[in-house]
Amino acid sequence: MKRGRGRKESAAAKRRERPAGAVAARAIRRLAETKTDPATDVASVRAAAGGRGAGRKPRAERVAAAGTAKVRRTRRIGITCYSHFGGSGVVATELGLALARRGFEVHFIASRLPFRLRKFESNVLFHEVAPASYPVFEQAPYNLALSTKMVEVVENYGLEILHVHYALPFAASAYLAKQLLLPRQLGVVTTLHGTDITVVGIEPSYFRITQFSIQSSDRVTAVSRFLKDRTEESFGITKPIDVIYNFVDPEVFAPRKRSGLRLAPPHARVLMHASNFRPVKNIPTVIQVFAEVRKRVPVKLVMVGDGPEKAGAEHRVRELGAERDVLFLGNQDCMEEILPLADVFLLPSSSESFGLVALEAMSAEVPVVASNAGGLPEVVEHGVTGYLHDSGHVDGFVASVLRLLGNESLRRSMGKRARRVARERFDVDDMVTRYVNVYDSLK
Repeated sequence: MKRGRGRKESAAAKRRERPAGAVAARAIRRLAETKTDPATDVASVRAAAGGRGAGRKPRAERVAAAGTAKVRRTRRIGITCYSHFGGSGVVATELGLALARRGFEVHFIASRLPFRLRKFESNVLFHEVAPASYPVFEQAPYNLALSTKMVEVVENYGLEILHVHYALPFAASAYLAKQLLLPRQLGVVTTLHGTDITVVGIEPSYFRITQFSIQSSDRVTAVSRFLKDRTEESFGITKPIDVIYNFVDPEVFAPRKRSGLRLAPPHARVLMHASNFRPVKNIPTVIQVFAEVRKRVPVKLVMVGDGPEKAGAEHRVRELGAERDVLFLGNQDCMEEILPLADVFLLPSSSESFGLVALEAMSAEVPVVASNAGGLPEVVEHGVTGYLHDSGHVDGFVASVLRLLGNESLRRSMGKRARRVARERFDVDDMVTRYVNVYDSLK
């Protein structure tokens, strides 16, 4: 009897002396045998290993907790967008950051770091696409390199979804990546932003591939009703297209808080424009409107951005002898600091599927004078949050700008209404939730 009792005590002592790592490893093996994911059931591993939390809850509660952990498992998504100054890249980046704050693991797959990724963020990773050069290539095939990188990131990090912003070439690259990964399942969501449909996509050399890429996506969204309708009309798309508006964070784009930062002397007003300076932004009209307004009131024109029309704009300003009254600031990644300094924001685009910068100006309590092109009437309400005119109606733009600059009470009240609309109709949390619902529908 004594010898048997001694053997039992010796075995117990050995169990007590066994390294914690060995016990944890054995616990993980037991969990694996029951098809439980150790990565999502840390509490169970600790309890089985006798570590922190062991014995604190009955088994039924631990099982319930494990089920909750599985529901809340980290979701992994890849986002591809253009990295330069422009609305589609801004929306894609801000969406990724918002998803990361909700616990998603977000992987940006792009040619370079998106300009709105200003600092390190938890749950956000970046993967550079670098096409190899070769003498036989007149241009490196970026779309193929992108597909390859997408496959690599999906396999290495276990992505469930690729969300591409802009149909060309991203939707085509995502489709190719999905085919390369078969039989693995991968959801592809394509968000249409504007010129991928209204300008580039309808070019004969790109029409069929644009049409095919949209139809082949698992889910398609558009940033305005105008763009949804134009896509269906131009490409004969039969797949449902969800309208999810661009959004703004009203806590970031807020009215002016600091009086020390100025763009003009106290007696002068500030007329502002921001864009990628492409022909559709109607830059000559911006200069012309400013020139007419300048004849009547002291005003400074602030031009934010860069692009092919910038040199011509600078030349025209010199011809007018207005160099001292026009500031070309180039691309800026701190628009939330610059926009509140404007008295009026001017956006006379000949084509605009949404007008994100107009929404950001509204959120900063700056009234907008814009064209009635495309999706802008879905953002700016004429006579309520701003004024809308035909893109070529210079006299109309001039009259509206002068009306606002000459009546401070009107300008302020219209700015407050604009901010209220931005908060109520285009809130970041509401729109991000709609995107999450799209992802959930892929299950």
